[in-house]
Amino acid sequence: MSVITKFTTAAALGAALVSMPLSASAEEFITLGSAISLTGKYSTNGLHAQNGYDFAIKKINDAGGVDVGGTKYKLRVIYYDDESTPARGAQLAERLIAQDGVQYMLGPYSSGLTKAIAPVTEKYQIPMVEAEGASRSLFNKGYKYLFAVLSTSEQYLASAIDLAAGMAEREGKSPSDVKIAMAFENDPFSLDVRAGVADDAAKYGMQIVVDDKLPRDLSDMSATLTKVKALKPDLLVVSGHSKGAATAVRQIGEMGISVPMLAVTHCEAADVTGKFGDTANGILCSTQWAETLTYEDPFFGSAANYNEEFKAAYPEYADKKVPYQTAQASAAVWVFKDAFERAGTLDKEALRDAIAETDLMTFYGGIKFSAAGNNVAKPMVLRQIQDGIYNVVAPPEFASHELQWPRP
Repeated sequence: MSVITKFTTAAALGAALVSMPLSASAEEFITLGSAISLTGKYSTNGLHAQNGYDFAIKKINDAGGVDVGGTKYKLRVIYYDDESTPARGAQLAERLIAQDGVQYMLGPYSSGLTKAIAPVTEKYQIPMVEAEGASRSLFNKGYKYLFAVLSTSEQYLASAIDLAAGMAEREGKSPSDVKIAMAFENDPFSLDVRAGVADDAAKYGMQIVVDDKLPRDLSDMSATLTKVKALKPDLLVVSGHSKGAATAVRQIGEMGISVPMLAVTHCEAADVTGKFGDTANGILCSTQWAETLTYEDPFFGSAANYNEEFKAAYPEYADKKVPYQTAQASAAVWVFKDAFERAGTLDKEALRDAIAETDLMTFYGGIKFSAAGNNVAKPMVLRQIQDGIYNVVAPPEFASHELQWPRP
């Protein structure tokens, strides 16, 4: 089946969700595919990612599409709902490739789903540019067709350990006096975040006094918080995607937990400020991207411009932070456009080689892939929620505000 298609009838598309309305136009399209979490525990972030894909595709198409060897193509995506289940994601990736004829894939949401789908795309030699799977375990398998625009997971909360060390020294103490409590979802991403935190803590000789796994449904972490209340750590670190973040902030407020430093992944995706108000103040939130950073490119403009245009296109985000999951999804689409135009062909092997040679500065940050397929050109940053506003506080070269410590 050709990947260059003309829209005909909805029946021809089966049960898939397609990112563009049907049309009688004779325009030619490059079809991308994605199994994405629209239901299940990752559905919040799955929708953020889909919106980022669709925003970039519409912007590219409105600007004339993709120029491949002098021929203009519009982009579209066939989506299937993977229900936040790895086995389902792998099944749907197989369907997209073997039945729908997709030859270019956008990634799913989460490291666990990416881990399930990558063997399928590798088997069929299908280039996949993914934006939501950060686990470092994805990049030690020797995959040739997997490329990720985001920073890997062990970097997510490294700055929190450095900040805790700095605060100890400010008080005349040794960083080795710092006590850490940790609670992580039992999934590839969060376990890699844990490994990064543990490695960084070991460098300072810090004490890990709680090292818990979150329950499978991510709905109750009171057992961990009871230990935190008793042991009084200097830093509490939590990673459980958006549902885990919401549970952590809610129960910290309900149980009256006071800890000098609290670092959590997926704050903005969980909308912790909107849901929990002042309870969220002082939380350190890891992020791949922020609209206040000085990144820019000729197409999307600055990070701030992307933020403004996306909110105009999706008014439901008007009173929220645009999640970094959305920005990096748009960046993944941009990588495809850039690679198609440099390759000058629709041949997937030539495209794969062009993606591997990517060297871009974008509104999202630098994108350059190592031989393993991970992005080596962009750091993580850490923001603190201060009076309901997310302000970058680390690393120092990106900080716009001073750290508030101890947490109010």
